Amino acid sequence: MPISITMRVRRGSRTMTAAKYMVMDSDVPVVESGGKKDFFYAHTPGMLYPAATVDRVLHDGDTVSLGDSVLTAHLTPGHTKGCTTWTMKVQEDGKSYDVVIVGSPNVNEGYRLVNNAVYPQIASDYKKTFSVLRSLPCDVFLGAHGSYYDMESKYAHMVGSANPFIDPKGYQTFVNEREEAFRAELAHQQAAAR
Repeated sequence: MPISITMRVRRGSRTMTAAKYMVMDSDVPVVESGGKKDFFYAHTPGMLYPAATVDRVLHDGDTVSLGDSVLTAHLTPGHTKGCTTWTMKVQEDGKSYDVVIVGSPNVNEGYRLVNNAVYPQIASDYKKTFSVLRSLPCDVFLGAHGSYYDMESKYAHMVGSANPFIDPKGYQTFVNEREEAFRAELAHQQAAAR
């Protein structure tokens, strides 16, 4: 998933930005084509968007610094060819925590995992993603969508001494559930292709 660290201010017909647009290498052609080079949504008009110039091409393991915070980009492909999961360390009350911000391990409706001429390695890329996600130490579980990590419920419980966002078990449960869903869909498509 591309990362856009930006603040935009609209002034007339001009957009000003003080940030850089950073995208994992495999997703650069998609972003710079406005979605026209997306392996699945290229021919879905409602999914196209204004093309953007990528300021920095990221590769697996690259880091991005935001003030004192350093994020590491992990290639977790499948959902997109350059889907990115981010990790970082944070400190709270003298303790260090590993943070994982999951890109997406979801298999969107209509994705072809078998005999996909446009993205032949999609199934093996998803398998790589789950291997990467399992290898990441996680104390604080976040993601591209709040529903992944039950954001609203956790936020509502931000009282007292326990931080509900410290949830390594929730992370493992999420990864397990998403991998089971992927494997079930893959088996279904493999059976249908016979």
